[in-house]
Amino acid sequence: MHTINVVLWGLGAMGSGIYKVLLERSGAEVAGAIGRNPAKLGQDLGQTLGLQPGGIIISGDVRSVLEKVGGGVVIHSTGSFFKEIHHELMQAVRAGFNVITIAEEMAEPWEADRELAKELNEEAQKYGVTVLGTGINPGFVLDALAICLTGACCSVRKIEAERINDLSPFGSTVMATQGVGITPEEFKTGVDKGTIVGHIGFKQSISLIAQALNWELDQIVEEKEPIISSTYRETPYVKVEPGLVAGCHHRAYGYKNGEAVITLKHPQQVCPEAEAIETGDYIRIEGDPPVNLSIKPEIPGGQGTMAMAVNMIPVVAAAAPGLKTLLDLPFPSCWSRFEQAY
Repeated sequence: MHTINVVLWGLGAMGSGIYKVLLERSGAEVAGAIGRNPAKLGQDLGQTLGLQPGGIIISGDVRSVLEKVGGGVVIHSTGSFFKEIHHELMQAVRAGFNVITIAEEMAEPWEADRELAKELNEEAQKYGVTVLGTGINPGFVLDALAICLTGACCSVRKIEAERINDLSPFGSTVMATQGVGITPEEFKTGVDKGTIVGHIGFKQSISLIAQALNWELDQIVEEKEPIISSTYRETPYVKVEPGLVAGCHHRAYGYKNGEAVITLKHPQQVCPEAEAIETGDYIRIEGDPPVNLSIKPEIPGGQGTMAMAVNMIPVVAAAAPGLKTLLDLPFPSCWSRFEQAY
Protein backbone atom coordinates (compact mmCIF):
# COMPACT_ATOMS: atom_id res chain seq x y z
CA MET A 1 0.00 0.00 0.00
CA HIS A 2 1.32 3.41 -0.99
CA THR A 3 2.03 5.70 1.95
CA ILE A 4 1.38 9.42 1.50
CA ASN A 5 3.85 11.83 3.08
CA VAL A 6 2.13 14.64 4.99
CA VAL A 7 3.54 17.98 6.11
CA LEU A 8 1.61 19.83 8.81
CA TRP A 9 1.77 23.60 8.30
CA GLY A 10 0.26 25.25 11.36
CA LEU A 11 0.34 23.52 14.75
CA GLY A 12 -2.36 25.20 16.77
CA ALA A 13 -5.38 23.35 18.10
CA MET A 14 -6.40 22.12 14.64
CA GLY A 15 -2.96 21.22 13.33
CA SER A 16 -2.05 19.39 16.53
CA GLY A 17 -5.35 17.52 16.50
CA ILE A 18 -4.85 16.52 12.88
CA TYR A 19 -1.48 15.06 13.85
CA LYS A 20 -3.15 12.84 16.44
CA VAL A 21 -5.74 11.67 13.90
CA LEU A 22 -3.00 10.87 11.39
CA LEU A 23 -1.25 8.63 13.91
CA GLU A 24 -4.17 6.22 13.42
CA ARG A 25 -3.94 6.20 9.61
CA SER A 26 -1.72 3.54 8.10
CA GLY A 27 -1.86 5.20 4.68
CA ALA A 28 -0.24 8.45 5.76
CA GLU A 29 3.02 9.38 7.43
CA VAL A 30 3.72 12.76 8.98
CA ALA A 31 7.05 13.72 7.45
CA GLY A 32 7.38 17.37 8.43
CA ALA A 33 5.98 20.05 10.73
CA ILE A 34 6.04 23.80 10.17
CA GLY A 35 5.23 26.00 13.15
CA ARG A 36 5.22 29.65 14.17
CA ASN A 37 5.47 29.51 17.96
CA PRO A 38 9.10 30.27 18.86
CA ALA A 39 8.76 28.25 22.07
CA LYS A 40 8.05 25.07 20.07
CA LEU A 41 10.63 25.43 17.30
CA GLY A 42 13.27 22.72 17.45
CA GLN A 43 11.13 20.46 19.63
CA ASP A 44 9.75 17.02 18.83
CA LEU A 45 6.15 17.37 17.64
CA GLY A 46 4.91 14.36 19.58
CA GLN A 47 6.51 15.46 22.82
CA THR A 48 4.97 18.95 22.62
CA LEU A 49 1.56 17.22 22.61
CA GLY A 50 2.33 14.92 25.51
CA LEU A 51 2.82 11.92 23.22
CA GLN A 52 5.73 9.62 22.51
CA PRO A 53 8.53 11.23 20.46
CA GLY A 54 7.90 10.67 16.78
CA GLY A 55 11.10 12.08 15.35
CA ILE A 56 9.38 15.02 13.65
CA ILE A 57 11.06 18.26 14.67
CA ILE A 58 9.03 21.45 14.46
CA SER A 59 10.68 23.96 12.17
CA GLY A 60 10.03 27.55 11.15
CA ASP A 61 12.05 27.14 7.95
CA VAL A 62 9.30 26.45 5.42
CA ARG A 63 11.57 26.02 2.42
CA SER A 64 13.86 23.57 4.20
CA VAL A 65 10.98 21.36 5.38
CA LEU A 66 9.31 21.25 1.97
CA GLU A 67 12.58 20.51 0.17
CA LYS A 68 13.49 17.75 2.61
CA VAL A 69 10.15 15.95 2.31
CA GLY A 70 10.04 16.48 -1.44
CA GLY A 71 6.31 16.02 -2.09
CA GLY A 72 3.05 14.63 -0.82
CA VAL A 73 0.29 16.58 0.91
CA VAL A 74 0.52 19.73 2.99
CA ILE A 75 -2.27 20.14 5.51
CA HIS A 76 -2.43 23.87 6.02
CA SER A 77 -4.05 25.48 9.08
CA THR A 78 -2.64 28.94 9.69
CA GLY A 79 -5.51 31.32 8.87
CA SER A 80 -9.05 31.85 7.64
CA PHE A 81 -8.77 34.40 4.84
CA PHE A 82 -7.54 33.71 1.30
CA LYS A 83 -5.54 36.92 0.95
CA GLU A 84 -3.67 36.24 4.20
CA ILE A 85 -2.58 32.72 3.28
CA HIS A 86 -2.27 32.97 -0.50
CA HIS A 87 1.52 33.23 -0.45
CA GLU A 88 1.81 30.17 1.79
CA LEU A 89 -0.37 28.08 -0.49
CA MET A 90 1.67 29.20 -3.50
CA GLN A 91 4.90 28.22 -1.75
CA ALA A 92 3.59 24.71 -1.07
CA VAL A 93 2.29 24.31 -4.62
CA ARG A 94 5.57 25.45 -6.16
CA ALA A 95 7.40 22.93 -3.98
CA GLY A 96 5.33 20.17 -5.62
CA PHE A 97 2.83 19.49 -2.82
CA ASN A 98 -0.88 18.87 -2.95
CA VAL A 99 -2.56 21.13 -0.38
CA ILE A 100 -5.53 20.69 1.94
CA THR A 101 -6.32 23.88 3.82
CA ILE A 102 -8.92 24.42 6.52
CA ALA A 103 -9.06 28.17 5.80
CA GLU A 104 -12.79 28.92 5.64
CA GLU A 105 -12.64 31.12 2.54
CA MET A 106 -10.89 28.35 0.62
CA ALA A 107 -14.03 26.17 0.65
CA GLU A 108 -15.00 28.25 -2.40
CA PRO A 109 -11.99 30.47 -3.13
CA TRP A 110 -13.43 31.92 -6.33
CA GLU A 111 -16.08 33.62 -4.21
CA ALA A 112 -13.39 35.11 -1.97
CA ASP A 113 -11.00 36.45 -4.61
CA ARG A 114 -11.34 35.49 -8.27
CA GLU A 115 -7.94 36.82 -9.36
CA LEU A 116 -6.03 35.03 -6.61
CA ALA A 117 -8.00 31.85 -7.28
CA LYS A 118 -7.14 32.03 -10.98
CA GLU A 119 -3.44 32.46 -10.19
CA LEU A 120 -3.43 29.59 -7.70
CA ASN A 121 -5.32 27.31 -10.09
CA GLU A 122 -2.84 28.00 -12.88
CA GLU A 123 0.14 27.31 -10.63
CA ALA A 124 -1.40 24.09 -9.30
CA GLN A 125 -1.96 22.87 -12.85
CA LYS A 126 1.56 23.90 -13.83
CA TYR A 127 3.12 21.94 -10.97
CA GLY A 128 0.71 18.99 -11.27
CA VAL A 129 -0.82 19.27 -7.80
CA THR A 130 -4.26 19.74 -6.28
CA VAL A 131 -5.45 22.36 -3.78
CA LEU A 132 -8.63 21.94 -1.71
CA GLY A 133 -10.26 23.92 1.08
CA THR A 134 -12.38 21.92 3.49
CA GLY A 135 -13.60 21.69 7.07
CA ILE A 136 -16.78 21.07 9.01
CA ASN A 137 -18.36 24.44 8.23
CA PRO A 138 -17.89 25.57 5.55
CA GLY A 139 -17.04 22.35 3.80
CA PHE A 140 -19.64 19.96 5.15
CA VAL A 141 -22.64 20.72 7.40
CA LEU A 142 -24.15 23.81 5.80
CA ASP A 143 -23.15 23.01 2.23
CA ALA A 144 -21.89 19.54 1.23
CA LEU A 145 -24.41 17.72 3.42
CA ALA A 146 -27.25 19.91 2.18
CA ILE A 147 -26.20 19.37 -1.43
CA CYS A 148 -26.05 15.61 -0.94
CA LEU A 149 -29.59 15.58 0.48
CA THR A 150 -30.96 17.28 -2.64
CA GLY A 151 -30.05 14.08 -4.50
CA ALA A 152 -33.26 12.60 -3.07
CA CYS A 153 -35.37 15.43 -4.53
CA CYS A 154 -37.02 15.60 -7.96
CA SER A 155 -37.04 19.38 -7.59
CA VAL A 156 -35.82 21.94 -5.05
CA ARG A 157 -37.38 25.34 -4.35
CA LYS A 158 -35.63 26.49 -1.19
CA ILE A 159 -32.97 25.35 1.28
CA GLU A 160 -32.67 26.41 4.88
CA ALA A 161 -29.88 25.13 7.12
CA GLU A 162 -28.96 25.98 10.68
CA ARG A 163 -26.06 25.11 12.95
CA ILE A 164 -26.57 25.81 16.65
CA ASN A 165 -23.36 25.25 18.57
CA ASP A 166 -21.57 25.89 21.83
CA LEU A 167 -18.64 28.30 21.83
CA SER A 168 -17.53 27.36 25.34
CA PRO A 169 -14.53 25.18 24.32
CA PHE A 170 -12.92 27.99 22.33
CA GLY A 171 -10.34 30.46 23.53
CA SER A 172 -10.05 34.20 23.93
CA THR A 173 -9.51 34.95 20.23
CA VAL A 174 -12.82 33.37 19.25
CA MET A 175 -14.57 35.07 22.17
CA ALA A 176 -13.38 38.42 20.84
CA THR A 177 -14.37 37.78 17.23
CA GLN A 178 -17.85 36.69 18.35
CA GLY A 179 -18.30 39.60 20.77
CA VAL A 180 -18.75 37.43 23.85
CA GLY A 181 -18.75 39.30 27.17
CA ILE A 182 -19.27 42.83 25.82
CA THR A 183 -22.29 45.13 25.78
CA PRO A 184 -24.80 45.14 22.90
CA GLU A 185 -23.60 48.63 21.99
CA GLU A 186 -19.98 47.47 21.82
CA PHE A 187 -21.13 44.53 19.70
CA LYS A 188 -22.70 46.87 17.13
CA THR A 189 -19.54 48.96 17.03
CA GLY A 190 -17.44 45.82 16.52
CA VAL A 191 -19.63 44.68 13.62
CA ASP A 192 -19.35 48.10 11.99
CA LYS A 193 -15.56 48.11 12.39
CA GLY A 194 -15.20 44.51 11.21
CA THR A 195 -13.62 43.25 14.46
CA ILE A 196 -16.63 41.05 15.20
CA VAL A 197 -16.81 38.68 12.25
CA GLY A 198 -19.24 36.01 13.38
CA HIS A 199 -19.06 32.94 11.16
CA ILE A 200 -16.56 32.95 8.29
CA GLY A 201 -17.70 31.06 5.20
CA PHE A 202 -21.37 31.83 4.59
CA LYS A 203 -20.64 33.19 1.10
CA GLN A 204 -18.66 30.06 0.31
CA SER A 205 -21.43 27.71 1.48
CA ILE A 206 -24.18 29.57 -0.38
CA SER A 207 -22.07 29.73 -3.53
CA LEU A 208 -21.40 25.97 -3.42
CA ILE A 209 -25.10 25.16 -2.99
CA ALA A 210 -26.07 27.50 -5.83
CA GLN A 211 -23.48 25.99 -8.16
CA ALA A 212 -24.61 22.46 -7.36
CA LEU A 213 -28.24 23.34 -8.15
CA ASN A 214 -27.33 25.50 -11.16
CA TRP A 215 -28.96 28.52 -9.54
CA GLU A 216 -27.79 31.98 -10.57
CA LEU A 217 -28.08 34.20 -7.52
CA ASP A 218 -28.77 37.91 -7.51
CA GLN A 219 -26.88 38.58 -4.29
CA ILE A 220 -25.78 37.20 -0.92
CA VAL A 221 -26.75 39.21 2.16
CA GLU A 222 -25.45 38.68 5.71
CA GLU A 223 -26.79 39.83 9.08
CA LYS A 224 -25.24 39.71 12.57
CA GLU A 225 -27.10 40.23 15.83
CA PRO A 226 -25.96 39.83 19.44
CA ILE A 227 -27.28 36.99 21.56
CA ILE A 228 -27.92 38.73 24.87
CA SER A 229 -27.74 36.59 27.97
CA SER A 230 -30.45 36.50 30.64
CA THR A 231 -28.27 34.40 32.94
CA TYR A 232 -24.71 34.38 34.27
CA ARG A 233 -22.39 32.25 32.15
CA GLU A 234 -18.72 31.42 32.60
CA THR A 235 -16.02 29.55 30.67
CA PRO A 236 -12.25 29.34 31.31
CA TYR A 237 -11.87 32.32 28.96
CA VAL A 238 -14.82 34.63 29.59
CA LYS A 239 -17.48 35.67 32.12
CA VAL A 240 -20.85 36.86 30.87
CA GLU A 241 -23.13 38.78 33.18
CA PRO A 242 -26.87 39.07 32.44
CA GLY A 243 -27.44 41.75 29.82
CA LEU A 244 -24.09 41.18 28.11
CA VAL A 245 -23.46 39.39 24.84
CA ALA A 246 -23.21 35.59 25.00
CA GLY A 247 -22.59 35.10 21.29
CA CYS A 248 -23.42 36.05 17.73
CA HIS A 249 -26.49 35.10 15.71
CA HIS A 250 -25.20 35.22 12.14
CA ARG A 251 -27.49 34.70 9.16
CA ALA A 252 -26.98 34.75 5.40
CA TYR A 253 -29.37 34.71 2.48
CA GLY A 254 -28.87 33.82 -1.16
CA TYR A 255 -31.39 35.66 -3.35
CA LYS A 256 -32.68 34.45 -6.71
CA ASN A 257 -35.14 36.61 -8.64
CA GLY A 258 -35.57 38.72 -5.53
CA GLU A 259 -36.45 35.80 -3.24
CA ALA A 260 -34.28 34.18 -0.56
CA VAL A 261 -33.89 30.63 -1.87
CA ILE A 262 -30.94 29.73 0.40
CA THR A 263 -31.02 30.67 4.08
CA LEU A 264 -28.19 29.74 6.42
CA LYS A 265 -28.22 30.42 10.16
CA HIS A 266 -25.43 29.99 12.67
CA PRO A 267 -26.21 31.17 16.23
CA GLN A 268 -23.09 30.63 18.32
CA GLN A 269 -22.92 31.26 22.06
CA VAL A 270 -21.23 30.12 25.23
CA CYS A 271 -23.09 27.78 27.59
CA PRO A 272 -26.33 27.57 25.58
CA GLU A 273 -27.65 25.07 28.11
CA ALA A 274 -27.86 27.96 30.61
CA GLU A 275 -30.99 29.03 28.79
CA ALA A 276 -32.23 25.56 27.80
CA ILE A 277 -30.95 25.80 24.22
CA GLU A 278 -30.01 22.50 22.59
CA THR A 279 -27.21 22.40 20.04
CA GLY A 280 -27.75 20.73 16.72
CA ASP A 281 -27.46 20.78 12.93
CA TYR A 282 -30.62 21.15 10.87
CA ILE A 283 -31.28 21.08 7.14
CA ARG A 284 -34.71 21.72 5.65
CA ILE A 285 -35.27 21.38 1.92
CA GLU A 286 -38.49 22.66 0.37
CA GLY A 287 -38.82 20.40 -2.61
CA ASP A 288 -40.43 17.34 -4.09
CA PRO A 289 -40.24 15.46 -1.82
CA PRO A 290 -39.36 17.75 1.11
CA VAL A 291 -36.36 16.70 3.21
CA ASN A 292 -35.81 17.49 6.88
CA LEU A 293 -32.62 16.45 8.67
CA SER A 294 -31.97 16.95 12.38
CA ILE A 295 -28.69 16.08 14.13
CA LYS A 296 -28.52 16.49 17.94
CA PRO A 297 -26.19 17.56 19.41
CA GLU A 298 -24.22 19.34 16.69
CA ILE A 299 -21.35 17.56 14.96
CA PRO A 300 -18.30 18.67 16.99
CA GLY A 301 -16.63 21.42 15.02
CA GLY A 302 -13.03 20.71 15.98
CA GLN A 303 -13.15 16.96 15.50
CA GLY A 304 -15.20 17.32 12.35
CA THR A 305 -12.69 19.69 10.79
CA MET A 306 -9.79 17.41 11.66
CA ALA A 307 -11.60 14.43 10.18
CA MET A 308 -12.46 16.24 6.95
CA ALA A 309 -8.85 17.34 6.46
CA VAL A 310 -7.51 13.84 7.02
CA ASN A 311 -10.21 11.95 5.12
CA MET A 312 -9.67 14.05 1.99
CA ILE A 313 -5.94 13.23 1.80
CA PRO A 314 -6.25 10.18 -0.50
CA VAL A 315 -8.91 11.91 -2.60
CA VAL A 316 -6.76 14.99 -3.16
CA ALA A 317 -3.65 12.88 -3.80
CA ALA A 318 -5.49 11.05 -6.59
CA ALA A 319 -7.28 14.08 -8.09
CA ALA A 320 -6.50 15.93 -11.31
CA PRO A 321 -4.30 19.01 -10.79
CA GLY A 322 -5.82 22.39 -10.05
CA LEU A 323 -7.70 24.41 -7.45
CA LYS A 324 -10.74 22.37 -6.41
CA THR A 325 -13.87 22.56 -4.28
CA LEU A 326 -15.84 19.64 -2.87
CA LEU A 327 -18.06 19.84 -5.95
CA ASP A 328 -15.12 18.74 -8.09
CA LEU A 329 -14.24 15.65 -6.04
CA PRO A 330 -15.88 12.51 -4.65
CA PHE A 331 -17.85 13.38 -1.55
CA PRO A 332 -16.06 12.74 1.75
CA SER A 333 -16.14 9.51 3.68
CA CYS A 334 -14.00 7.99 6.38
CA TRP A 335 -10.58 7.16 4.95
CA SER A 336 -10.87 3.46 5.84
CA ARG A 337 -12.46 2.67 2.49
CA PHE A 338 -9.48 4.17 0.67
CA GLU A 339 -6.71 2.45 2.56
CA GLN A 340 -6.48 -0.47 0.13
CA ALA A 341 -6.86 1.69 -2.95
CA TYR A 342 -3.91 4.07 -2.75
